[in-house]
Amino acid sequence: MTRFSIITVTYNAEKCLRLTLDSVLAQTYAGIEHIIVDGKSADRTIELANEYRDKSKKAAPEHAVNIVSEADRGIYDAMNKGLAMATGDYICFLNAGDSLPEARTIEQIAAVAGRRKLEDGDMPAVLYGDTDIVDNNGAYLHPRRHRPPRRLTWRSFSNGMLVCHQAFYARADIAKQEKYDLRYRYSADVDWCIRVMKKAEQLNKKIVNLNMTVAHYMEEGQTTLNHRKSLRERFNVMCRHYGWLTTVAKHLWFVIRSLKNRS
Repeated sequence: MTRFSIITVTYNAEKCLRLTLDSVLAQTYAGIEHIIVDGKSADRTIELANEYRDKSKKAAPEHAVNIVSEADRGIYDAMNKGLAMATGDYICFLNAGDSLPEARTIEQIAAVAGRRKLEDGDMPAVLYGDTDIVDNNGAYLHPRRHRPPRRLTWRSFSNGMLVCHQAFYARADIAKQEKYDLRYRYSADVDWCIRVMKKAEQLNKKIVNLNMTVAHYMEEGQTTLNHRKSLRERFNVMCRHYGWLTTVAKHLWFVIRSLKNRS
C-alpha cells in the first residue's frame, strides 16, 4: 500500500484547525500518517490535536497520528521537522485551515499513483492537482486563480506558482533531500516545489497531473496576510531559479496583462 504523510503545521490555530483535522479523519484510505507540528501554541491547539488523536484511534485506527509541540523558528522550520518525521511514500503539507475536499480524496490519489507505478515501473516524483478557495467555515468560494498546467515542470513556475503547495504531493525520498530554505519567511514553499521538480527531472522521474481538485485552501493564510512581503520574496526566488532577465520580463508581462484586464 502506498502510504501518505500529511503534515500539518500549527501555531495558535484553534479557530481553524478542526476543519483540517476533520477532513483527514474522514478519509477512507487506510495508509495515512498525520503529523502535527505545533510551535508551542498558547491557545487550545494542542488540546484539539490530542482530542483528534484519541478520536482517530476509535474512528480510523489505521491512521497514525503523531503530535509534537515545541518552539521553532517559523513555519518552514516546522515543515522541516515534519519532513524529518515522515515515514510515508508521499508527503503533503495541509496546514491549519486547509482541508481535503472529500472523504475519498487520498484514496483517489493513491489509485493514480498505483496505476502509474504499474505503467511506468516506478512511482511518480510528484502528483499534483487543482485547488479551491474556501472561507473560514470551509464553504466553497471560487477556484484558485492560478490553474495547474496539463504538463508541469520546474520551469512552469516562472509564470507563477501554478500549483498550490497543498495540492503538491512529493515523493518522500526526493522531498527529504530538499529541505525548506529558512532564509525565506513567506515563499520558501515556492522555492521548495521548484527544487523538488528539478530533482525529479535530474532523476528522470514523472510529474503527474491528477486531473482533480485535491485541496481546499483557506483564503486568509499567512502569505495572503503578508502579500507585499511575499511578492518581494517570490521575485527573489524566481531570480534564483530562472535568472534576473527572465524574471523581470515575466513580471513586466504580468503588469501589462493586468492593465489589459482592467481596461
